[in-house]
Formats: sequence, structure tokens, C-alpha cells
Amino acid sequence: MAPPTTPKSASNAKVSISLLLSLPLLFFSSFAMQVSTAPCGDASAPVKPTTPLISFLESLQSAALATLGPDGFDPKLYVDLPLKTDLAATEEAFARLPRPGGVIPVSDLDRFLGDYFGEAGSDLVHAEPEDFVAEPEGFLPKVENPKVRAWALEVHSLWKNLTRRVSDEVRRRPERHTLLPLPGPVVVPGSRFREVYYWDSYWIIRGLLASKMYDTAKSIANNLISLIDIYGFVLNGARTYYTNRSQPPLLSSMVFEIYRRSGDLAFVKKSLPSLLKEHSFWNSDIHKVIIQDLQGCKHSVSHYYAMWNKPRPETATIDEESASKLASASQKEIFYHQVASTAESGWDFSSRWMSNSSDFTTLATTSIIPVDLNAFIYKMELDIAFFAKLIGDNSTSEKFLAASKARQAAIKSIFWNSEMEQWLDYWLISKSNCEEVNQWEAHYQNRNIFASNFIPLWIETYSTDLCKDGTMVEKVLKSLQSSGLLRVGGIATSLSNTGQQWDFPNGWAPLQHMVVEGLANSVSKEAKSVAEDIAIRWIRTNYAAYMKTGTMHEKYDVEACGKIGGGGEYKPQTGFGWSNGVVLAFLEEFGWPHDREIDCQ
Repeated sequence: MAPPTTPKSASNAKVSISLLLSLPLLFFSSFAMQVSTAPCGDASAPVKPTTPLISFLESLQSAALATLGPDGFDPKLYVDLPLKTDLAATEEAFARLPRPGGVIPVSDLDRFLGDYFGEAGSDLVHAEPEDFVAEPEGFLPKVENPKVRAWALEVHSLWKNLTRRVSDEVRRRPERHTLLPLPGPVVVPGSRFREVYYWDSYWIIRGLLASKMYDTAKSIANNLISLIDIYGFVLNGARTYYTNRSQPPLLSSMVFEIYRRSGDLAFVKKSLPSLLKEHSFWNSDIHKVIIQDLQGCKHSVSHYYAMWNKPRPETATIDEESASKLASASQKEIFYHQVASTAESGWDFSSRWMSNSSDFTTLATTSIIPVDLNAFIYKMELDIAFFAKLIGDNSTSEKFLAASKARQAAIKSIFWNSEMEQWLDYWLISKSNCEEVNQWEAHYQNRNIFASNFIPLWIETYSTDLCKDGTMVEKVLKSLQSSGLLRVGGIATSLSNTGQQWDFPNGWAPLQHMVVEGLANSVSKEAKSVAEDIAIRWIRTNYAAYMKTGTMHEKYDVEACGKIGGGGEYKPQTGFGWSNGVVLAFLEEFGWPHDREIDCQ
């Protein structure tokens, strides 16, 4: 079990009463006095306002659940519906619907939805990507096997199916839509994920670059930059109900990869001011934590913190059900804040964020300093330093190079565990609710094994530093090999089978890619060999599932080749943006020889 957590004043983080009840007795006596549900300054914790449209759509969502029942019910559908007429007229018609026994009859609900709403997703219309070519010149030159090449071209063709543009109606009548207007075409993940998403877009872009679709890749990045210009950060997704949180910050990595492939310096120059704004967001008071290590050095690190303390609109009925076991309104607000903050992590949901993996209400994400988030920000700092130097802004370059070195020192000091030879998340334990500096203690590292423990390998420059000492990367490699995460279909997300989708036995494309690319970028021949082996396993499982179902999937069960992932709060989704991107990136990097079998071994 991970250490118990306590709030940290700089973030106004809270831990629910149920967390206390879940702690083992050996922790309770030591830490009971340290855990509080009322950190100082809580009243000032930022919460983004909602809109009248979202409030109404949540009421509609709740009424639809009562009418239709929970079986197969997807609450997100209802907050994605575009209005056909003004909100006031729609609310009046909704109020007039018959409710015998307090429940709207199915026929009346269906008629109301047809009369007053367009289809969910209809305000994001299909767009033909102008730079799509059925078989681009120089596409996957190392893929020799004809069966694999034919499949790769089918995956490549999925970009056409997933490319959209925001309809003109959204710009004309934004008050009738939860969809946000964007300047250019987007590539959506697929299925219920009808809008652009932040961290998904990095792997979509990696796939688009393998497909030689540089203009579409730039369009995605420019759309995300437009969100920074309006909101000060990249939203979780391009919907009004996502304005209270972000997602893992990978925009600088998108810009870096696009520049590396296209050499477009003007694109870098245009992007840099927005990247500086994003860096400020992730280092603002709500995200910043100061930890003092055993040598007395103070390190500034970051954690996830959503500006929200209500049910998430896209899953309000689910969040309300989860919170129903909590006694008070304040406990529910704490829980809702933790749920939204976990959604900001992209890992929604996982035992990684819980003090008790069997009790969902013990989510304590704001009391955890995640190693991967800080690795992403470290790379952001390196990227900004590189971009600033490219355009001749040496002052900014030097500033961010210094920031990256400070972040690198923090990653080594706070997260590295020399016994396990992994980087571990750190749980905040404070002796006072109002402490500004948290004292590092070894036993507050989370010693549970997650794929995220190996993400620092992915940071290219950091891997270069590791490569100077070949024994270091080989130690990390041996730790990975003995971790239990490597399975027949790829890398498992964790070792805990909780039923949450970011836990065992699910494997996710982004985690495969970051670990594989980190190993492949090292100078260790053994690490490069293991990287290729993991990529082969992942490609095979994607291929086998595609041959069985005709689709690419959001996640896979890595216990068996070709098995689709499950668990979580919604049905498994297809499409699928980042899975497509990682398969194409792996095939571009490693190829597929004529004589290598693609079918499950």
C-alpha cells in the first residue's frame, strides 16, 4: 500500500475522511494528527465557474438516467448534445415534459431530444485532410512484410475517418454548444471522444508525422496553442466542461517533433510565447510544491490540481453515485476535487492515486507528486531552452536551461529510489497544514510498481545523461525486466488488478511508446534489444485485435496477444488516435522484416 497522505497548504489539497478510515493501524497512530480535512486557506482554492448550458445538460443527463436505467448509459452523450434553439425555450419544453412517478417516459424523452437537439458530435463535422495520400512517398521504408505493410496502410487511412473541423454554427451560436470553436482541423481519438484531447494529440501527431501529414500535425498543435491564448493553459479537451483542468503537458514535445521533421522555424517562433504561458501555469501556486531533501536543498516540483469541486459534467451521474457513501457535502466536494484532479493526470482511474485501492473515495491525487508529470515539465523546460536558442533569444534559453537542471536535480533527489532502481511517486506528508516547505522522507515514496516509474527514461536529454554511465540505464532496464510489468502483449500499467482501466492487466499505447523510445535512445545494446522486443509484442497485439474486430482500440489486455482492454467507467472505445499513432511510430522506428511473423506466437 502507498503511504497515507495529508494535505499540503500550497495546493489546498484535501484528503477525505474515508482515507483515514482506510489507513492500516500501523500508520494511523503515527500520522493521524497530520491528516486534516480543513487545510488553511481552503476558501481561496480556485474553482472555475460553470455555464447555464452545462447546468441544464447535467439535469437532462440525470433525467435520462432515471428514464433509461444504468445499463449501457453513457452520461457524456448528454453534455455533448448541441441545442437547435435557445436555451430558455429548451428549458421550458423540458419542464413541460410529463413525469408520471417522477420519471419522463421514454417516448417523450426521445421526442424532446429529437425536437430540441442535434446529434452528439454533429457540430464537429468530417473534414478531408488535405495532406492525406493513400500511400505517401517514403512511408515506413523498413516495413518489408507485405501483410504488415497492408495493415499499416489501413491504419494510416484511419486519419481520414478521424479528421474533423468545428462547424460554422459553433462560431455563430457558441452559447448552444459545449464544443469550443477551434481555428483548424483536428484529429479526434474516436467513439465517445468526439473532440480533440490534449495528451492524446502528442501520439496522434507522432503517427501523422510517420504518415507524412505535417500540415495536419501543425493544425492540431495550433488548435492547442489557441486554447492557451484564451484560457492560459491547454484544456483537457476542447469542451466548455473541460475548462477547469488540463492534461499531461506535452505541447512542447509536439512542437519539437514537428520542427524536427519539417524544419519550420516560423512555427517554432509562433509557438514559443504560448509555451511560456503553459510553463507558468504548471508552476503556478496551485501546481507548485516545495520539498526540502535530506541535504537541505529545496526543490520546486509540480502536482495535478483541478480547479473544480463538483461532479464532472461529462460523468456527473457516475461521480454522484460514487460520492453517495460520503456523509457530508464538504466530504463530497473533497472527493469531486480529487476525481477531477485525477482526470487531469490522464490516468483516470488507477490505484496509483488511492490510499486504499478497493475504495474509490480514497483518491488523493493532489497529495501525490507524480514522477511522470515532473519528467514532462523537465522536457518542456529543455524544449523551451532549445526553441529560444533557435530563434536567438539567448536570455530565455539560459533561464530555461537552468530551470531544467533544477528539475533534473529534483527528479534525482525526490523520486529516484536506488534500492528499486526506479523513479517513484512521492506522497505529501505534512506536520502542519500551513507548511510552505515539505520535508522529504524516504518512506513517503510510493513503492508500488507502475509503468510511470520508468517514464524518465523517455526524456531524450535525460536519457543522454544516463547514457554517459551505461551501467545506470542497464540497472533501470534490469529493474523493468524484474518488475512484473512486461507481459506477452506489452507493458502492463500496474500490478494491481482493481477493475480500474489504468491498472493491470491493461496496457496503453502512450506508456509503451515512452518506455520503448527511452530504451531505444540509450547506448545500451541490451536496452535497444528489449525496446524492439516490447514494440514487436505491442504491434502484434494491435494487429491481432484489428484482424478480429476490424478496429483499433483505446487499450489492450497485455496478458494475451490480441486481447482488448476493459474496466473503468465507460465501455472500451475504438478508433483510436493514440493507438494508431504508436503503431505507426513503432513500425517507422523498428520496421518489420519479410521473415518475421506478425501473427500471435
